[in-house]
Amino acid sequence: MNRESHRTSLYRELFKRHQDNPILTAQHWPYPANTVFNAGACQFEGQTLLLVRVEDRRGHSHLTVARSNDGVTNWKIDAQPSFAPDPANFSEEAWGVEDPRITWIAEREEWLITYTAYSPSGPMVSLAKTKDFKSFDRMGPVMPPEDKDAAIFPRRFDGRYAMIHRPVSSGSSGAHIWLSFSPDMTHWGDHHVLLFARRGAWWDANKIGLSPPPMETPEGWLIMYHGVRHTPGGCLYRLGLALLDLEKPWQVLRRADEWIFSPEETYERQGDVNGVVFPCGWILDEATGDIRMYYGGADSCIALATGRLTDLLDFVQRSPAQPIRSRPGIAYND
Repeated sequence: MNRESHRTSLYRELFKRHQDNPILTAQHWPYPANTVFNAGACQFEGQTLLLVRVEDRRGHSHLTVARSNDGVTNWKIDAQPSFAPDPANFSEEAWGVEDPRITWIAEREEWLITYTAYSPSGPMVSLAKTKDFKSFDRMGPVMPPEDKDAAIFPRRFDGRYAMIHRPVSSGSSGAHIWLSFSPDMTHWGDHHVLLFARRGAWWDANKIGLSPPPMETPEGWLIMYHGVRHTPGGCLYRLGLALLDLEKPWQVLRRADEWIFSPEETYERQGDVNGVVFPCGWILDEATGDIRMYYGGADSCIALATGRLTDLLDFVQRSPAQPIRSRPGIAYND
C-alpha cells in the first residue's frame, strides 16, 4: 500500500495538495528574495490575486502582488514590492510587514487588509485599504503588541465591525484567539476570548491563531485556525476548524477535536522554519463549492490545497457542540 492510499484509508482527506506544489518560490520572483510565503488571497478582476509575504536577505518582509488566470500557473508578479514597509511615517513597520489577510467590505466598496507590523516594540495588528491593489492607504495600528493573526469580518454585526486576532501578554497562560468590535475600524473594544488554546497533549494546546479570514456559509462562519505543538524536534503547525453563529459570531457552535491538515511533504517539513503549514487566504468558488487554500510551507514557499465546502461543514458539524454564550464578553475555558 502506497503512502497516499494508506493515509486515505485511515481518514477522509478534506484538503488535497496540488500535484505541482509548491506553486510559488523565491526562484519565481522578478527581484532577489530569500523566501516567499503566507499570502493573502482573493478573486480580483477575474483573476486569482495573492498578496505574498516576501522576506529579503536582511530578514525583513514586505508584500508583493501575484496574479494568475487559473490560480495555479503563469503568475504575473509585480516587478517591485507592492506594499513595502514605511518606517519613516509608520514606525511600527521598522522591521517589516507580514502575513496579510484580505477581506472585501461591500458597504465600503474596498478591500481591507489586516497585517502584522513588526518593530522593536513587537508585532502588532495594522490595517490598510485598497481598491486596485496598486495603491494602498494605511489606516495604522489598531492593536498594541504583541498581537497578530488578525482578519476583519466582511459585514457588521449590530452596526459594528468585528475582528479576530491573537494577542499575547507576558503573564498569559497561553495564546488564545480573541474577538473585538469597532464602530469605525479605528477604535476597538469589547475584547474577549473567542477560542481558548487547549492544554496538555492536544494538538492545539497553549498557542493557537486564526489562519484565513472567516468564511460565511449558510451554516455559520467557518473558521480555520492553526495550533502550535512544541515537540523535541521543534514547533509543529497544524490546522483545525470551528464554526461560529452567523449573527452572533462570539458564539462558537462547533469546534473540531482533530486537526485536518498537517506538515507531511518535504516542502512543508523542511525550510526556514521546519514543520509549518500556514494559510492566510482561501477562495470559495460559490458555483461549485470548491475551496482553494493557499498556504506557506515551512516559511519558504507557497503551496495550494483544494477541498469542498460541503465536506468541511459536514466534518465540523459532527464535532462537539460548544457552550453557548449569552452575550459578548462571556468566555468559557475548555
